[in-house]
Amino acid sequence: MLTGNQIRKEFIEFFKNKSHKHFESASLIPDDPTLLLTVAGMVPFKPYFLGQKEAPYPRVTTYQKCIRTNDLENVGRTARHHTFFEMLGNFSFGDYFKEEAIAWSWEFVTEVLKLDKDKLWVSVFTTDDEAEQIWIDKCKFPKERIVRLGEDENWWAAGPTGSCGPCSEIHVDLGPSYGGDENSKLGDEGTDNRFIEIWNLVFTEWNRKEDGSLEPLPKKNIDTGAGLERIAAMVQGKSNNFETDLLFPLVEEAGRLTNSKYGDNQDVNFSLKVITDHSRAVTFLINDGVIPSNEGRGYVLRRILRRAVRHGRLLGQSELFLYKMVDKVVSMMGEAYPDLKKNIEHIKKVVKIEEEKFSRTLDQGIQLVNQEIEKAKKEGQNKLSGDVTFKLYDTYGFPYELTEEICGENGVEVSKEEFEAKMEEQKEKARSAREVIMEKGQDSFIEEFYDKNGTTEFVGYESSEEKARLLNIRESKDGKLLMIFDKTPFYAEAGGQTSDHGTIKGNGFEGRVIDVQKQKGIYVHTVEVVAGNAKEQEEYTLEIDRAIRAAITKNHSATHLLHKALREVLGEHVQQAGSYVNAQRLRFDFNHYEAMTEEQLDRVEDLVNEKIAQALEVDIRNMSMDEAKKEGAMALFGDKYGSVVRVVKVGDFSIELCGGTHIDNIGKIGLFKIESESGIAAGVRRIEAVTGTQAYKFVKQIENNLKTIAKTVKSDLTNVVDRVERLNETLRENSKEIETLKAKVTSYEAKSLNDDAEEINGVKVVAKTFKDKNAEELRQMVDSLKEKLGSCVVILGSGEDKAIFAVGVTKDLIGKVKAGVLVKEAAQVAGGNGGGRPDFAQAGGKDADKVEEAVAKAKEVLKTLL
Repeated sequence: MLTGNQIRKEFIEFFKNKSHKHFESASLIPDDPTLLLTVAGMVPFKPYFLGQKEAPYPRVTTYQKCIRTNDLENVGRTARHHTFFEMLGNFSFGDYFKEEAIAWSWEFVTEVLKLDKDKLWVSVFTTDDEAEQIWIDKCKFPKERIVRLGEDENWWAAGPTGSCGPCSEIHVDLGPSYGGDENSKLGDEGTDNRFIEIWNLVFTEWNRKEDGSLEPLPKKNIDTGAGLERIAAMVQGKSNNFETDLLFPLVEEAGRLTNSKYGDNQDVNFSLKVITDHSRAVTFLINDGVIPSNEGRGYVLRRILRRAVRHGRLLGQSELFLYKMVDKVVSMMGEAYPDLKKNIEHIKKVVKIEEEKFSRTLDQGIQLVNQEIEKAKKEGQNKLSGDVTFKLYDTYGFPYELTEEICGENGVEVSKEEFEAKMEEQKEKARSAREVIMEKGQDSFIEEFYDKNGTTEFVGYESSEEKARLLNIRESKDGKLLMIFDKTPFYAEAGGQTSDHGTIKGNGFEGRVIDVQKQKGIYVHTVEVVAGNAKEQEEYTLEIDRAIRAAITKNHSATHLLHKALREVLGEHVQQAGSYVNAQRLRFDFNHYEAMTEEQLDRVEDLVNEKIAQALEVDIRNMSMDEAKKEGAMALFGDKYGSVVRVVKVGDFSIELCGGTHIDNIGKIGLFKIESESGIAAGVRRIEAVTGTQAYKFVKQIENNLKTIAKTVKSDLTNVVDRVERLNETLRENSKEIETLKAKVTSYEAKSLNDDAEEINGVKVVAKTFKDKNAEELRQMVDSLKEKLGSCVVILGSGEDKAIFAVGVTKDLIGKVKAGVLVKEAAQVAGGNGGGRPDFAQAGGKDADKVEEAVAKAKEVLKTLL
């Protein structure tokens, strides 16, 4: 039986063997302004399906993390609703079509997953004769188990117009016990929980025009989606996704952290499933850069997180617990999503802060909601008004969704329309207040200044020092001066490049320029006063800090080299997606579909340094847009260009449109060093790097670290790598030897415990405590004793820093004794809790000093059961 992780791997390998390129999962933050979150596996490829971009590969396969919250209230109540889930997908962009997509899905489901063919059903679109015939001819699928369904079920469309096409879905029949009878078929009323959809094949072959008519697309595409959690349930023989190996360990962890047990009752099950699902969603959202807030993605995160915390309270857990779930999520999913391991401490910190914040208001909020419910019922009403629900939200910070959920549990209605009307009323008041403020603020001032003086002049390309007339001076809210001159050598922050710093002097006044912004062609200098007072219409000397300017220009010119090097190493699809340049470092974001390899990073770094060593001249000219295009200049992300553009050319290597400041010879950069490469959004990667002195410092620090390592391992720098590798090999061998010896000792100790077995009412019982055994060693001893004694109950405990327990019961005795019951009794004595299977269970406790007492208690309970 395949595990969930194995299914994920097998799917990717299967389609890689069908010439598909494997793309890593894109971020939950989509590169799509029409979507708040990545809701399906096809989202990262939407531009390719809509013809907006050329696909880098004709065949692609992925496992994609997704978030949906449209049915949030059902999560935990049903067997298959989730906020976070994984979608397996294979995609064709103008390559293969229906025949291959259908045949491969059938091959994977029956030959790799080995699902029972007799339990499979297929749906096709009402008029899709072609798909039905492929199923019959190519897959030998019985026609009587193919059902035709309409647009609601088996038609996909990008919108009212545009790309669209029929679908075909694969379903698993769980049998009559889940709805219907022996004669029921897919689509019959009352069989929603019986026929489980596991794979949707979308055949995008039509273009719907404005008049509603369909015309064939020039290129036909395949978009498939298979829910990993659902597939795992079917493969593992579970009717409930939460009982698969993808989720049940999290259910158990939620139970451990809240001192509750799955299976006790439906309310407990509901809360544990909510915590399980939401812990995954919270972990992945924060990992992808979402922070709790009151709007957008941040509100989705906050809403999910707070719902999970509330369900912890329903289970009686008043202490912080949700942030501890992150460890289990990462341990289970870190192999498929390695970045989780790097960000685990950050994720836990964000969850803990939000959990602490909400916990302070949660008890009060629940009490207030219950008071309002009681008050409404006393007044003979069965509904809370919008005034009440909004007051709970606005005054006490209690989420509307939780009010709605608590009211639902108490049979009281709430009106979302009334609540939203109150929200809109508040927003309108805020908008009006902002408009009044803005009439007196910066934007209106700039308009007035522009009407009177026009734009101011930037002379910083040619000059680093200039005499200029002060046209306007104001004080900012934080006590600094905002100064506008008729001209300035100071570059204003733009295009990812930070502004120049420097000084303003004259007429007894001296100030430090710490920021420059440009609005409507007007340069506004933020200035800290050093001495004196400045007066309008007087002349001052404006001088930039040349060292800072030089460092910024080196980093900016390096981004041009980096951009070109990335295109040469990775391919022409690479485009700049943003940048940030200051005096210390550079950051460069670019479109790319997967993480760069170490080899690729080395090649890029080598290429940039090779060009620096060639000391290429930097040629900067103004020309028309048409001239620039003929020269082959590349426009940068987000820049706006007029009829005359500034073209920056580095030798014959790079040519781009750019308004930033640059050095005149690339050799002045000295050295370029990449510090990191990472993913920041769907299909967007980020490189951070340093140049010049900062690059030298970075390399020097690495050298110092190597010297420290060499000294520690008693080697010189030349041989330090070999020395460390040999030490690692020795450590590995020693570790193996230690593990072998520990296994032998455990086996020997288990044999010696045979003699300690006693009989209680005819049943062999071993109850023993240790000081230094870990959980795995206890498990091995339990297994060994069960094998040797044949029929027995084994209760083992160990304690050094904390208590751990393992209980085993042979199959013939589980009718009388359950291992989970005994281990729970032991754990509770030691300040813990736990449970497990009837034949084997493990648990822990906080108090290691009570191990002997705990094992004795379990033994006493055993006597009563026997």
